[in-house]
Amino acid sequence: MDPSGVAPIREREPSGISTTLGIEISLSEADNNSAVITVADTTNSNGHPTLQPKKPVPSDIEISQDIVREVGLLPIQTVANEAGILDDEVIPWGIAKAKVQLNSTLKRLADTPDGNYIVCTGINPTPLGEGKSTTTIGLAQALGAILNKKCFACIRQPSQGPTFGIKGGAAGGGYAQVVPMEEFNLHLTGDIHAITAANNLLAAALDTRMFHEDSQSDEALYNRLCLLNGKPFPPIMKKRLVKLGIDPNRAPEDLTSEERSKFARLDFDKSTITWQRVLDTCDRHLRNVTIGKGRNETIQPRGTVKGETPREQHTRETGFDITVASEIMAVLALAKDLPDMREKLGNMVVGYSKAGEPITADDLGCGGALAVLMKDALLPTLMQTVERTPVLVHAGPFANIAIGNSSIVADRLALKLVGEDGYVVTEAGFGADIGMEKFFNIKCRESGLKPKCAVIVATVRALKMHGGGPPVSAGRPLATEYTEENIPLVTAGCCNLVKHIENAKKFGVEVVVGINQFKSDTAAEMEAIRTASLAAGAFDAVVSNHWAEGGKGAEALGRAVVAACEASKVENFRYLYDLELPIRAKIETISKEIYGADGVDFSELAEQQMAQYESSGFGNLPICIAKTQYSFSCDAKAKGVPTGFRIFVREIRSCVGAGFLYPICGDIMTIPGLPTRPGFYDVDIDVETGQVIGLF
Repeated sequence: MDPSGVAPIREREPSGISTTLGIEISLSEADNNSAVITVADTTNSNGHPTLQPKKPVPSDIEISQDIVREVGLLPIQTVANEAGILDDEVIPWGIAKAKVQLNSTLKRLADTPDGNYIVCTGINPTPLGEGKSTTTIGLAQALGAILNKKCFACIRQPSQGPTFGIKGGAAGGGYAQVVPMEEFNLHLTGDIHAITAANNLLAAALDTRMFHEDSQSDEALYNRLCLLNGKPFPPIMKKRLVKLGIDPNRAPEDLTSEERSKFARLDFDKSTITWQRVLDTCDRHLRNVTIGKGRNETIQPRGTVKGETPREQHTRETGFDITVASEIMAVLALAKDLPDMREKLGNMVVGYSKAGEPITADDLGCGGALAVLMKDALLPTLMQTVERTPVLVHAGPFANIAIGNSSIVADRLALKLVGEDGYVVTEAGFGADIGMEKFFNIKCRESGLKPKCAVIVATVRALKMHGGGPPVSAGRPLATEYTEENIPLVTAGCCNLVKHIENAKKFGVEVVVGINQFKSDTAAEMEAIRTASLAAGAFDAVVSNHWAEGGKGAEALGRAVVAACEASKVENFRYLYDLELPIRAKIETISKEIYGADGVDFSELAEQQMAQYESSGFGNLPICIAKTQYSFSCDAKAKGVPTGFRIFVREIRSCVGAGFLYPICGDIMTIPGLPTRPGFYDVDIDVETGQVIGLF
């Protein structure tokens, strides 16, 4: 599931009593005192215990803890070995997860053909839930545990903001989830914390540099930066010398006065600074803050005389983003290897000089330190599903305010490990209009990987809302429109699904619709979705009940995806726009072709930023639009397929290091707030056992 929004509570289906271990006891209708005991097949196609779902379906955390307690986790080293990873390519991280070495593994598998590449996305989300992450995991379980295919799921690490807020985690749900889900959703291997540390180190470096530049002469700056320590220029300073056209082999004391001034003074235009601090918490009160108000953050302005001109408080208006919106998270998701990550981190632009020159992390002397903080985070984390199929968890950018996809390195690694006949199911966040579009236009363009199939997840109830169904409020009973058959409402809502199918086909991939089944869905309602999907050009549309049944419930979906991959031709894959188009044209292409907008309006600030980026040589970067996930438009309440609207771009940030430009549209916020009753009310710990309770 994606960060943000509301996680629905599934209805639980009454049934007989069953256990996770494979013995089902059903009470006879004729005699409630007698019981028929059926022992199910004990192993699946991979030789592991067959999943025996309980009915009614317990909560997600109960399922995870039951699996761990009653069936047991497969040792993570064994998960790795079965997936084709050698012992010396695994770095265990506790008993349930491990980091995977990139260089040695990819080098060993360099000549192995890639497997079939599948992206799992969904319709525009609603409070009723679509189950996209659940479908990603359920499909992978079906391919691996039921159909006996080599398969990986590649998913994002969840932010703790929504975990303790209103949405929940991202491990999947029911009997299609990653286990242990509490370890998955809380900290994992610390990658998000590493991003927080790196991002805020750069923010501190930026504000500290401006503090010293505003109070020191060029000579004093240069002396402190380069001369007082008596050392030669380090590599990061030599990079700046080359940028300035100065011979990097010269000694610090050999530079002329003019060269020293050019080198030492970055000369920020403070109105251009877009780099913000981050934390992995939803906190609306940090959206706009004033920094530098401490009693020691005063300066004697440069060029003034002490005693004649009073000292000034060195304050600045800025703000916080949530960590997963940091450009460093995007760098992690889009880096191809350690050298590429180091280069991307160093090239991140934090602002511009008064002369209009971009100022980078390497100009601040910070790029190498950022890479050191991020080196372990570059390694994907290996975990397992409830059916012991392998999962790579890596990166966690939101789709509404970032690129919304897991990492390139995780996908590349998985595609090599499964081989030519295998399958990799990677998830793209939120609706296909943002997560899938960014997957194709940004992630695939950067990686060079070509997908064969897009799975679009839809539910009867969510489509009813898109068809004009009544509003849904958390904690209140659902209206009868959602619990009783209403084919006209489903049919009306299918317009949203149809638009996503049409969008996906613009990229040249086969489309399979996964109809994620809920208890109240009727056969006629699900058939209405299938009919609309096929009419829109979907390769197939299949009902899937993986939430309640695990991989077995997604078997038909798995078979449809296999068939779609066989029918697909990777040479048909294409991007939506040419990178050489002007920035404005690329934004307009996405807005018109994917969202269905009549056009785009730009604020004065956005106009200035476009001109600045193009003059700085950044005009050929792809576009990553930040907008609401709930609608094709910027109006979250506009369901279905809105028409007659325009997209408003209020500002455009540059993520030059990661490799894209970042228009912010409508009133989208880059750090969410908490609701009146956040999810943390339900989370606690059993102090006797140490088990987490109440986490979904």
